Amino acid sequence: MEKVEIKPDIRQLSLDNLIAQLTDLGEKPFRARQIYEWLWAKSATDFDSMTNLSLSLRDLLKNNYSIRSLSVSEAQISSDKTIKSGFKLFDGNIVEGVLIPTEKRMTACISSQVGCSLSCKFCATGTLERKRNLEAGEIYDQVVLINRQAMENYGIPLSNIVMMGMGEPLLNYANVLKGIERLTSPDGLNIAPKRITLSTAGIAKMIRKLADDQVRFNLALSLHAADDEKRNSIMAINETNSLEELKEALIYFYNQTENKITLEYIAFKNFNLGEEDAKNLVRFASTIPCKINIIEYNPIDNAKFKRAGVDELDKFTAFLEKKGLIVNVRRSRGKDIDAACGQLANKSKK
Repeated sequence: MEKVEIKPDIRQLSLDNLIAQLTDLGEKPFRARQIYEWLWAKSATDFDSMTNLSLSLRDLLKNNYSIRSLSVSEAQISSDKTIKSGFKLFDGNIVEGVLIPTEKRMTACISSQVGCSLSCKFCATGTLERKRNLEAGEIYDQVVLINRQAMENYGIPLSNIVMMGMGEPLLNYANVLKGIERLTSPDGLNIAPKRITLSTAGIAKMIRKLADDQVRFNLALSLHAADDEKRNSIMAINETNSLEELKEALIYFYNQTENKITLEYIAFKNFNLGEEDAKNLVRFASTIPCKINIIEYNPIDNAKFKRAGVDELDKFTAFLEKKGLIVNVRRSRGKDIDAACGQLANKSKK
């Protein structure tokens, strides 16, 4: 059988590398800058669309490179107008992303890995095998495609991006930061970093690395329990990243970046909403410049957890607010199409 040559993805090249490679191929450096603009500012997915390049240069690019762009393989629209998409990657793998429209915001929830490296007990994605990390261009493409859905369906562009989809972003550190850099750069999509939030299950040394790298986007910690024993039971990552280590890393992150942290706390019935749980959360959060987002639990297959009742949730929230913490209760959207927080698992592809 004839071996098929796999051409390198041109988007994996930095501008300097692209200039060097095109120069070796006999082209002028300014051509590389034109191509870079097509790739990252204009979101081109094929070389033929680069109309200010000569036909011979476009043929040269096609002969030497590829653009591994995403495509929408399936999209579902919820009764609340949330749109969940399955994005097909160049190798046939699928990741999911969600457009979440509200009165004030148009938010894209995007993925960082095919599957997930972790196995949190309450998350559908955690039941999947991690097949590979997403490349920077694949992270970028999700935003481009979801923004297109926002414009086509609602006539409103994206206002916010959250990395809360499939995967643990800090276990794909280089590609995630490169993807965000392409989204925020003036020669990329020029999205304000403050409109981007990265959510992590909590890897202390990588949170410190974010701080040292002086990132300008927002950071959220998926907390869900504020004592180690209880958190260990639902999030194995806590066994090697204790709450004390995480607290120190978050304080370090704030001191380096001056970005307040969001603590995400899923409300599980009869599990993490008792008085002692509230006291533990107050102790953890009171030393960190933060706000707390309490998230409605979304049931998944083969999980023992249940959604908390209104009275249990209100009592817990009132205790936190009485102690001076900033608390928001987030109602989940897209539940009827398994697009809500914790439900992304390629269910339709199984």
